[in-house]
Amino acid sequence: MRLEDLATTYGASSGRAKQKLVARMATAPLATSDALLRLHEVLCFLRAYPDDAELLRTVEAALAGFAERSDLQRFRHSLEDSGIAGTAINYRFFWPTACWLSRHWPQQLSITWEDWDNRARLLDLLPHTLPYTETLALDEVDRTDREWIEELRGDSGDAAFLTHRIGKLAGDEFTRERTYDLLDVPLRLDAHPGTPARGNDVFPVADVSFQDGALQRSRPKLREDILRPPVSIQPLSRARGERLVDLGRRAMVTRARDLDGFAHADASDARWVDCGDGLAFGLLGLKPQRRLMLESSYAALTIKNGVPIGYVLVSALFGSAAIAYNVFETFRGAEAARVFGRVLSMGKAVFGCDTFSIDPYQLGYGNAEGLASGAWWFYYKLGFRPRSSYVKRLVREERRAMKVDPTHRTALDTLEELASENLYFQLGTPRNDVIGEIALGEIGLAVSHWMAENYGADRERALRECAAHAADTLAVDRRDLSPAQRLWWTRWSPIVCAVDAASWPKRDRRKLAAVILAKGGRHESDFVPLFDTHPKLRDALVALGARRTS
Repeated sequence: MRLEDLATTYGASSGRAKQKLVARMATAPLATSDALLRLHEVLCFLRAYPDDAELLRTVEAALAGFAERSDLQRFRHSLEDSGIAGTAINYRFFWPTACWLSRHWPQQLSITWEDWDNRARLLDLLPHTLPYTETLALDEVDRTDREWIEELRGDSGDAAFLTHRIGKLAGDEFTRERTYDLLDVPLRLDAHPGTPARGNDVFPVADVSFQDGALQRSRPKLREDILRPPVSIQPLSRARGERLVDLGRRAMVTRARDLDGFAHADASDARWVDCGDGLAFGLLGLKPQRRLMLESSYAALTIKNGVPIGYVLVSALFGSAAIAYNVFETFRGAEAARVFGRVLSMGKAVFGCDTFSIDPYQLGYGNAEGLASGAWWFYYKLGFRPRSSYVKRLVREERRAMKVDPTHRTALDTLEELASENLYFQLGTPRNDVIGEIALGEIGLAVSHWMAENYGADRERALRECAAHAADTLAVDRRDLSPAQRLWWTRWSPIVCAVDAASWPKRDRRKLAAVILAKGGRHESDFVPLFDTHPKLRDALVALGARRTS
């Protein structure tokens, strides 16, 4: 396809040539579904990296009309799950995403009954989701699970009925979420105007940066790039934050992904990280009740000229951050290394990190996509290094083989061994008190052990008494706290007791109170610098975890 060949060529008259091809292909029927998919992906790429305004207008018009193409109608079944407008999406979405879809498109969302191999639980669960009055029918009338849902749902869609009724179960949202996710319901979202579609889902931006030169595909000098801050970091209004959350969810749905960072995103903790040249990150914190006990976790949608081109997950604490970086397939031939450099710059600017780690799954361990993409070597060539002596030896062997034979390629089984341990990049002197090295789970076990020793099975009394003790110890009046701060005060209070904060100097206790309140504040990222500049707390938690492993 000539347009594919020209897509990443810029300068001279390239924009005009692309514009003519797009205008012609916008209405020309294609012979195969593969050709149609390839056209769609080129259009998405050109929307993110347009040469000029005329090309952008032509591309936008072609994408806006894609669902009405005659060839799309012909191939819509073979293009299911592509995320293209006018095609259906089939996926086992988790609870929050299933609820979001059923609220917005209740008639388009349905259960794929023939693919549901975990239906046995449904008949046992159904009586608990309905008024007691209806148990008479359930006890006496013989129906299959599907027949019962059809009987009970009225004019609701079957998936919308099920998610709504599970949402009414007794218990908290975590209980309801777990109940639904254990059902593992296969869902289908039929195409409809407004349903998620990759070619139409963009974030409104004031200015477009046109591509007038070659794409920057060379590897950045990562240290310099990290130290070069973003152009600006601005909080978004509630309305624009909600729009960003919506876009993040749509981007995941159309790519058969379902990530907590977007499913549980908090629109009031949304920021726009402008990196210049049309590149930005839409940074989203988690709703207070969904935040992690220790790390501060954020999701970021990578956006080029309003177009989502990938996503980032960041977990930060101890002056360090674990990074999960993904570029959507359509855009992997562009500027992946350059964009990654800006990811780390954002991590330093927002969280103050001097150490970054990539965990084994992101490197390809137990992840076929990661292995096939060569993720491990991508990060190694950028300057990330292993700490494991075994992995270091493997690297030396592979580098020797490459020196002897420049055509040598690392075997997949060797790649998986390389990927079995974290990779790290340090701005300063390497240290061990970083995410990936500190046993966070052991800290949690130590706290659980303390609670078991002091309260046995009565964890409710433990929380009540710990929260009161922590308030007395840290001189905090809980009546002055917001609901989110009260929640995190209760969650953190056993830690306050387990580290014996009552014995700390008054200044350290006052600072500890500020750390806990920041965990329940509007921007969870405020928690990180307060924690990281509290050496007494850091050392106490590290020691707590070390006692469990010694």
